[in-house]
Formats: sequence, C-alpha cells, structure tokens
Amino acid sequence: MKYYDKLIFELSKKGRIGYSLPSDNIFTTCSTEDIPVNLRRENEAELPEVSELDVVRHYTNVSNKNFGVETGFYPLGSCTMKYNPKINEEIASLSAFTSLHPFQPENTVQGALKLYYELAVALSEISGLAAFTLNPFAGAHGELTGLMIMRQYHMDRNDLKRTKVIVPDSAHGTNPASAAVCGLEIVEVLSNEDGTINVDDLKKHLDETVAGIMMTNPNTLGIFETSIPEIARLVHDCGGLLYYDGANLNPLLGKCRPGDMGFDIMHINLHKTFSTPHGGGGPGSGPVGVCEKLVNLLPNPQIKKDGERYYIANSDKAIGRVSGFFGNFTVMMKAYCYILSLGKENLRYVGPLATLNANYIKESLKDHYFLPIEDICKHEFVFDGLKDKSTGVTTLDIAKRLLDYGYHAPTIYFPLLFHESIMIEPTETESIETLDEFIAVMKKVADEALEHPDIVKNAPHSTPVRRLDETMAARNPILKYKDLPNLI
Repeated sequence: MKYYDKLIFELSKKGRIGYSLPSDNIFTTCSTEDIPVNLRRENEAELPEVSELDVVRHYTNVSNKNFGVETGFYPLGSCTMKYNPKINEEIASLSAFTSLHPFQPENTVQGALKLYYELAVALSEISGLAAFTLNPFAGAHGELTGLMIMRQYHMDRNDLKRTKVIVPDSAHGTNPASAAVCGLEIVEVLSNEDGTINVDDLKKHLDETVAGIMMTNPNTLGIFETSIPEIARLVHDCGGLLYYDGANLNPLLGKCRPGDMGFDIMHINLHKTFSTPHGGGGPGSGPVGVCEKLVNLLPNPQIKKDGERYYIANSDKAIGRVSGFFGNFTVMMKAYCYILSLGKENLRYVGPLATLNANYIKESLKDHYFLPIEDICKHEFVFDGLKDKSTGVTTLDIAKRLLDYGYHAPTIYFPLLFHESIMIEPTETESIETLDEFIAVMKKVADEALEHPDIVKNAPHSTPVRRLDETMAARNPILKYKDLPNLI
C-alpha cells in the first residue's frame, strides 16, 4: 500500500498511540517520577503519533526497499561484499557469549579469551605475520594503530628523523588520512599505467627520513604488484618498514601471504575478507598484525596463554590502548566461525575463485566497456566508462540504469587514475548463472547507451526516488523531518 510508503511523520495522527505503559507500578519497582528532575525532558519528545499496526506496516515496507548482499548481486569494488553465512550469526548470538561483560573475572570468560587468542593465531598463519591484536574497531582504525606501531618503533630506536610515510598516488584516501592523524608526513609516489608502484620514482624518496611505505597488493586496480621483493628490499635497506593495507587481501587467500612478501605491519578488514556484515557502516573490525620485532608494541590489553589457561596482560612497551577493551567481539566470533567452517582445505579456494570470477566478467564485457589495463586482474578490475563514448553517457548514468534492472551499482569514479572508473568485484561466492545475468544486463545497458541514450541518461526509472543530488546530500544533509523544505 502506497499509504505506508510515506515518512513515519506523515502517518502521524494527533493522539494516536501504539503502546501502553502501566501507571501503578504493577510490573516495575520504579517509574518516570523517580528520575531526577535534572535528567528529565522539559518538553515532550517530538515523536510521530502512530498505532502499532502503522509502525509495523511502515517499517516492513521500508525494509523491502533495502538492497543488500542477501537480496541480489552486489559487485562493489574494493569492498568485498560477500555473502555472510548464517552459521556466523548463530554462533555470534549464543547467550554464553552475548551475556558476557569485560569486567568479569578471567576464570569466568575463558571461552571468550580462547576465541580471541585462537583467531589471532589463525590470522597469523593466514598472513605470515608473528602476532595480532584484534582491538581496533575498523579498517581505518587498524591503519592508525599500525602507523602508531611504526612510529613507536623508530622512536624507541631514537630514530626521530623518520617522519615520512610513502603512499602510492592510487591509494585509498584513508591511507594518507591515517598517516596524517598519526602526525606523519605523507609523500606520494607515482604509479605506472597499470596502477603498480613506479619503482624508479620510489627510489627518489628513500632516505633516512622515511618511516615506511603503505601499500596494498593487489593494488587498487586489482593488479598484482610483481615488484614487491624489490620494493621490500629498498625500503628495508633505507631503514623503513612496510605496511600492508588488507583491503585487498581476499584474492590472496590460499595463495600467498603478506608476511612472506616482506611486510612488517598489516591490518585485516574482517568485514571484507572474512564474511562479517558491513551493516550500515559497522560494526567492523581491523585486526593488526606485526612481524616478530614489533610484537612487543602491540596495544593493550593483550591475551596470553599459559598452558590451558588464558589471561589478560598489559605491557609497558605497548603503544597503549586503542579501544576500551577488545574490539567488536561479536564480529570476531563471526570471522572465526567463517575460518573454521571453511578450514584449511577450503580457505585456499577463496582467492582463486574470486580471481576467476573477476576475470570472467572482465573478458566478457571488454568489447562494450573500455578496459585500460589488459593484464590478468585479481579479485577486481576497472573499466574506464563505455568503449563508445560518443553519446555522452557517463559512468554515473550506467550506475543509475543498473538500479532499474535490480543490481546494486559497482564502485564508480574510483580509483581516480581514470575519469570514468567502474570498479567491479564479484567475490568468490557468486554462481556462474548470476555472473552471466549481470554480464547480459551490462551489455544491454551499453547497447541502450548507443540506441536510446536518453533512457540511460535519465535513469533510474523504477526506483522509489529518482536522481538525488548526492553531493548536496553529503554536504548539507537534512536529518530532521521538520527541516524538509517542502514541509507544509
């Protein structure tokens, strides 16, 4: 019913309520009158006045408009929007875990401490690094933690002049941002045409002021960095450290490990590689791993093992705390469940299958969309708009038209190396049937752009709202119903 498509405030009718609270304290030992006066509202909250049935119908209808990985194909490049197995949710909802509190005595939370410890060990084996902390709350938080470790390492050695971090010009924006927050100076290194680091340009920046380099592999364009051994040697020889951004770890699973490549520090996005939900921007998790010489710098609190007993420890050499306790614990449970469910024998297929799916789409569409890099990609790849650009149909137009066909748009206009970037990542979980259907729709949109360009330029046509001004919405968001400009 269209009536329930309205905003909840538009359904409001004066005096209508959807709840009933006891006034005589039959079920409770306190009432609102017991709340101190200084903590009470002076005026009633400006909430919609609706019945219970109105609320249920409204939000049920709204939920049916959501798009997520459980409703359709979600080819969002660099984000690895893979399916989250339901067993993950079942494990994370076990009351034995959900009812815990961080202030409980150690002997009452041995299971939780064991899970934390074993997940850290598993990530060490997967990454090739010596030890992990699971305390950071997200990828960018992990980046900051890793850079704090990098800076502390040099400070402990009294090498105070190392204040520069080298970042590729193709890097995600959080890389230089995290370095800046950590008080480090950013030095940009040029990329080759395929997005890989230009080693000759890198050499120009290497001196006694370099704290380290931040990079990911495969790079932002989905291309494997074949010069990693040389880069690692050059950076280490000048006294710097290598930081690995784990955003693109997914295609490496089962094939290679950042630690074996020479990286000293890395963060892992559990909400990408290990199938935990992205959930409206969170909760995430950004565990940080380090090589042997940096283990003592990992943040507090730390979980150690003594025989069969697990305990909480704090180190004087640590960089301090980066979170109140131990990060987003339920996210850790989901990630560990995913790892145990696949096991060593199946985890090794994740990377190859993600790579296979990405190359299948790329090769199937390169006659319709401009492919600036012909090399074999890993988990993702980038088109530079349509192959035929004569009609003026843009990448934004293509993304909007895909909505009409029931697909979430890929990442657009990133990376910035190309003007009309379309970044596609199918992940390892999609079937051949799903990929073929997506390919057919992408070809159809390309044909429409040639034969009926106005249809694409004016898309979407079937969504609840048409084209929004995303820039204006981001810069000047309207967050209150009463602030709507057309409010009567």
